Amino acid sequence: MALPGQPERVLSGMRPSGRLHLGHYHGVLKNWINLQHEYDSFFFVADWHALTTHYDTPNQMENNVWDMVIDWLAAGVDPSRATLFIQSQVPEHAELHLLLSMITPVSWLERVPSYKEQQEKLSGKDLSTYGFLGYPLLQSADILIYKASYVPVGDDQVAHVELTREIARRFNFLYGRDEGFIEKAETAIDKMGKKNAREYRRLRTAYIEQGQEDAVELAHQLLNQQQNITLGDKERLFGYLEGGGRVILAEPEALLTEASRMTGLDGQKMSKSYNNTIFMRDDEDRINKEVKAMPTDPARVRRDDPGDPDKCPVWDLHKIYSDETVKSWVVDGCKTAGIGCIDCKKPLIDSIIDEQRTLKERARPYEEDPSLVRNVIASGCEKASEVAEETMEEVRDCLNTDYYS
Repeated sequence: MALPGQPERVLSGMRPSGRLHLGHYHGVLKNWINLQHEYDSFFFVADWHALTTHYDTPNQMENNVWDMVIDWLAAGVDPSRATLFIQSQVPEHAELHLLLSMITPVSWLERVPSYKEQQEKLSGKDLSTYGFLGYPLLQSADILIYKASYVPVGDDQVAHVELTREIARRFNFLYGRDEGFIEKAETAIDKMGKKNAREYRRLRTAYIEQGQEDAVELAHQLLNQQQNITLGDKERLFGYLEGGGRVILAEPEALLTEASRMTGLDGQKMSKSYNNTIFMRDDEDRINKEVKAMPTDPARVRRDDPGDPDKCPVWDLHKIYSDETVKSWVVDGCKTAGIGCIDCKKPLIDSIIDEQRTLKERARPYEEDPSLVRNVIASGCEKASEVAEETMEEVRDCLNTDYYS
């Protein structure tokens, strides 16, 4: 939930690995496009995260960054609706990451499931670095510095959001109880007026003593309606409501996205590491050649052998790209051997190429004039920096490191 006076904000990032493929488009970017119409959306290039595992190949970074951002714009991510920026160009990320590292137990980082999974997956790399151990904390800093309400993730990333919530909770507990906190909270309650003050206290008791979860939601709504108290008092009362201190860093919620497994050219999950991708702005001749060469149901040795679409990776792509009429034609034709595998692939190829014409058309202005995409990012970085700096001013104040204020 957003803090008082804050918009409901979504934050998501992507490592710059160069040109994006159709798995990225259908699995991530289409979701971003929907979110940008519902929330104050911040989407960033996670270039520092890329260095946690690819610190030995920084020379590839710059081109990868710009190629990826152009793919975002080609997909329909709209810089007039969402803030697009590069992580490393907002140094407050690094500052908050450093300060959070002072209070985060090492054991919290070691228990993140992806820590050991990635070590095993990338066993050929030396990942015995602090950067790799600490990347979940950098993720937390990315989220907390924008006071994001929601982080869109799949099931396998929920643990990262939960870690972020724990870190925010620990920070607020350590630094949110300023001198005279309870007295200040009680004074703020009185400023709400007798009726509202009585209702706030009732809801606080219902949550703390009786564990009524809905009482928190109702109290949040009550606080957001108040006109007689300051933003600082509202943040203080958010924390007091749950028995803690002033809420400085907001706890985000995981916004679960539907699991998406885009089938690659070889039938495995589409991934650059498998060399089985169709890029978002691919060459038409390559699409035609590669899709025609895709494996099909092994039972269809000859043209007149019937097959089973559920055993064919081409069918997985038809589910995404074909309408009901074409899908019915595919199922019937495959099961009765009424159509051959090349016949089955032709409408799929046409649909993919047709989709890509739109993506290429959107990308063309940015390809022809690179200053356009750089201006989009520069504007986004400026906005992101303003928001990040506001958070850091509060954090520095809590840690008493703002010596000249």
